[in-house]
Amino acid sequence: MTKPLQILVTGGAGYLGSVLIPELLLAGYGVTVLDNFLYRQNSLAAVCSHPHFRVVNGDSRQEDILGPLLRQADMIIPMAALVGAPLCDRDPIGATSTNRDAIYSLVRLMSPAQRVLVPITNSGYGVGEAGQYCNEETPLRPVSRYGRDKVDAEKALLERGNAISFRLATVFGMSPRMRIDLLVNDFVYRAVTDRAVVLFEAHFKRNFIHIRDVARVFLHGIEHFEAMRDEAFNVGLSDANLSKQQLCERIREHLPSFVFVEAAVGEDPDKRDYVVSNAKIEGRGFTPAFTLDDGIRELVKGYAMIRNAVYGNM
Repeated sequence: MTKPLQILVTGGAGYLGSVLIPELLLAGYGVTVLDNFLYRQNSLAAVCSHPHFRVVNGDSRQEDILGPLLRQADMIIPMAALVGAPLCDRDPIGATSTNRDAIYSLVRLMSPAQRVLVPITNSGYGVGEAGQYCNEETPLRPVSRYGRDKVDAEKALLERGNAISFRLATVFGMSPRMRIDLLVNDFVYRAVTDRAVVLFEAHFKRNFIHIRDVARVFLHGIEHFEAMRDEAFNVGLSDANLSKQQLCERIREHLPSFVFVEAAVGEDPDKRDYVVSNAKIEGRGFTPAFTLDDGIRELVKGYAMIRNAVYGNM
């Protein structure tokens, strides 16, 4: 019997990994998750019965733990990260050591034959030019510590080779390790619970992608690795380059009582403002399956169960 492809996922019990891991197991891969369970989550409880699943409680920065796990892996998906500009600004040492330096350790410890698929934020584009789509050739100008560290991590992996980088749009949707602080998730939560939100910098635009499409693009990358290797790909919904104002208007189509007003009450700590082209990944055969409206409907149902602000990285 052929041994399945062995995949090591660092940070695999987080928001993205908790949706990806069951899909990897369903596809027949062997999966080892290394996670420090910072948020005391049990988001992978449902897959513990799977014979090809293994979990290790530890930190991706600990080379004495990481090294032996790497030696058993054919492919690595490094998802361990402190995610978002506010969290990274509160813990700059932890952020850079996890988001950048742990990737440097991977580059040093991996064998040349080991393949890597890495999630990188498209916030590296920073502030775009009016009327211009950011594609994979657009210069990277991150405006936050989080963006800078992720850009440095991507550079190190692509220079090392045998890697694919997915520059993810702002992710939305339900997960067993839920995050309410992501923009779509946050606005829908406010629409459901408060029925109102005050917007600042309402004209700032971002691109968005459903969490299940993030899982799908990683499976696509595994299946088409040779054709995609050593490249970066934007991953988002081509019909969802929206401002905060436009996002609220979409949410109000589902929740007519939702009220939103703009006021100069603050500023975004991660001053992203750009529109993104996803033509390259679409040209490689990947098309998102979940719309923004699918996600809003899903979140409305999910928030019937969730009423607790601990579900986030705030």
